Amino acid sequence: MSLSRQFAAWVAGLGYDDLPPAVVDRAKGVTLQALASALVAHDMPASRQALALMQEEETGGGGAARVLCSGERLTKAGAAFVNAEMILAGGKWDTFRMLTHPGTAIVPAALAAAELTGASGKVFLTGIAAGYEVMERMAAEFIPTVMSRGFHAGPVFGIFGAAIAAAKIQGLDAERINGTIAQCVNLAAGNLEGARSGGRSLREGGAVRNALLAVAMGRQGMPGGETVLEGEAGFYHAYAGNNRGELRFSYTGDNRTELAKITEGLGRDWMFLETLYRIYSTAGYNIAHVDVTAKLCAEHDLHYADIDRIEALVNWFETEYPSPLFPSRGIDIPPKVGSTQYFTAYGAATRGYPMLRGDRPGPGDSDPPEVLDLMHRVTLIPVVRRTLFGPRVTVFTKDGRSFTREGTGREFIWDFEEEARRIRPVAPGLAIGDAQFAELIDTCRHLDTVEHAADRLIGLTTP
Repeated sequence: MSLSRQFAAWVAGLGYDDLPPAVVDRAKGVTLQALASALVAHDMPASRQALALMQEEETGGGGAARVLCSGERLTKAGAAFVNAEMILAGGKWDTFRMLTHPGTAIVPAALAAAELTGASGKVFLTGIAAGYEVMERMAAEFIPTVMSRGFHAGPVFGIFGAAIAAAKIQGLDAERINGTIAQCVNLAAGNLEGARSGGRSLREGGAVRNALLAVAMGRQGMPGGETVLEGEAGFYHAYAGNNRGELRFSYTGDNRTELAKITEGLGRDWMFLETLYRIYSTAGYNIAHVDVTAKLCAEHDLHYADIDRIEALVNWFETEYPSPLFPSRGIDIPPKVGSTQYFTAYGAATRGYPMLRGDRPGPGDSDPPEVLDLMHRVTLIPVVRRTLFGPRVTVFTKDGRSFTREGTGREFIWDFEEEARRIRPVAPGLAIGDAQFAELIDTCRHLDTVEHAADRLIGLTTP
């Protein structure tokens, strides 16, 4: 079978009871992470702008789906667009291999589909798991190559995850899911140049809106073709430059893969479990610098006054964001607020980073002077085959000693209970009260026992 047929058959046949406990746990966790991000952003300019845009666009229509945090009613696509933009604005995303953020597209699509159908928590979680697995398998080896061609891998692959989640929750059969995947190929989009040249690019908000269009077309039985992913003029030829598995760039230094590996072990080996939580509102590779450096300093009782300098070995892609061909950040750029050196210094000087702040101070915020000084004494050393998000941090003290801690890249992969503990500190910045946030956390914890999942989740984000 073609790749799309293999995915479609697996998704159509997948049941809640087929999900390993760890997969169910992760599906609950990424749902909580996305909802918390929307709550953080409930009154941010980007959230208000997205809502106003869709209200104007849909004047006189809609009403089928609700917007998180406000309960405003829009069309399915309109509500999903606003919810995706709100999750993005909040900065508490999940991350897969640095440059895709599945939950920003998948969770809004799943909510819209679940609200439309009245789906139970079990059906919702199954859709979430299916969407993540398909998207991440499609993206895994190709993210750096797709980025090097000027596309943004987040929305380009995100449309597939969002569409699969919505199609599964709506109960589409294998034939219609295959058609949905094919229409995603026609509708996938995302480019880097706007953001590089001072603009704000449409990303997962556009992906989820197009995903729901693809699902609607698939639901109507529109045929999409047989080899839309791997064919000579298919998705991988268009976005990766060839359908032979040749890679322009990779995180590991390998220059080729095999398309057949995309579906190898499907349903047995869950790539979804690699998804990690971007708990601080900054680029994913920076979160590890905060925590690894903080733990190193805590372990050896090191303080700002003790530190002469810091060195960090990192995967080379983390110093060439978003792509080595179009770097906007790099080791040649002097340390500044928002740089990796800044976050390393924050971890050393303060043992953490403020949970309710973005990647730089907001109005009325200020940085500790120790951080602003120390960041100029942090050196990044790029290494080709180093694991992503796994810096090797060495602190050199003024008395001639040195201390090292090795990141594993898995510091931000955890179970639901750890997610609940780590996300709890955002509570003071939310529109809902502490008790309601605790109820939302508990609802996510027991989502497999909830009957009308979307109604319950959306309601608990609304003051």
